[in-house]
Amino acid sequence: MTKTLQGKSRSSGRITLAAVADHAGVATMTASRAISHPNMVSQALRDRVDRAVAELGYVPNRAARALASAHSNVIVVLVPSLSNAVFTEVLGGIQDALDADDYQILIGNTRYSDAEEEKLLNIYMQSNPDGLLLSGLTHSKRVQKMLATSQLPIVSMMDMSSDPAQPSVGFSQSQAGYAMTRYLIDKGHRRIGFIAAQLDERTMRRAEGYRQAMQDAGLSDAKLEVMVSDPSTIALGAELLGRMLAQAPDCEAIFCCNDDLAHGAIYQCQRRGIAVPQQLAVCGFNDLPASAWMNPSVTTVGTPRYRIGYEAATLLRAVIKGEQPARTQIDLGFTLMARESA
Repeated sequence: MTKTLQGKSRSSGRITLAAVADHAGVATMTASRAISHPNMVSQALRDRVDRAVAELGYVPNRAARALASAHSNVIVVLVPSLSNAVFTEVLGGIQDALDADDYQILIGNTRYSDAEEEKLLNIYMQSNPDGLLLSGLTHSKRVQKMLATSQLPIVSMMDMSSDPAQPSVGFSQSQAGYAMTRYLIDKGHRRIGFIAAQLDERTMRRAEGYRQAMQDAGLSDAKLEVMVSDPSTIALGAELLGRMLAQAPDCEAIFCCNDDLAHGAIYQCQRRGIAVPQQLAVCGFNDLPASAWMNPSVTTVGTPRYRIGYEAATLLRAVIKGEQPARTQIDLGFTLMARESA
């Protein structure tokens, strides 16, 4: 029988660390050190162990290593969408921040669903992660209990928590919604509509900002809101603009809760021969790359998505290492991008 077969775990069929050590002619602890901390052994010894790993096809057992060291070098990241450019940019920032420390990232797509978030956490907690990066501040009671009992470091992304004990990185969604609405009011618009889809917590906070600005200006009117729980798309933006004009034909401006809806609304205006912004101003949220190149270019709210991911991961890494960060609430702000559409 060959060393390869002798070195397999009977229960799993995996090549064991002991088999790698035997193949390289070193002690098991030495092989472990060469794999986990190669800078602590000589180059010649590292090369011998590396050859054994390659020849046997050894894959380190992270779960066993985590149990032995109390650290897994695994970070769990939950986002509501993997197709939305907003969250792919956030993930890019996280990856760049964690690369230097060789963290492995377990990414979960909650699909804006509490049940999916619960399922993913149940699965990913079994990997004994060192910490969690979660999108948003609102979670189901079951998830809240899971997070509380885990005692793991957690950083929330995208919005700002009012609880100083809850580390968060992002910006105030409600303040951004207020700022965009105030911008339209200051432009002289009075009948300002709000179009929204998905209705996740960030959308609802933008809606709160819109309503507060309209109330402060004495312009509130429920007929000026069209909000649906459907997934947000350009096509839906076109459809919702039609609904808005049907229930509020005197609407002068539209604040869309994201740029996809704003793009659809502008396309619908062009199909109907409605001049933007002369007859109807349209603005969005998030400043997606295409927004600057639309005709007309889209007035929107620029959000620091990459920086949110990078700063959130950096903050979590510091907490995991037992450091005391100067700030646990990092407000990165937003930028109102005034362009041609409004």
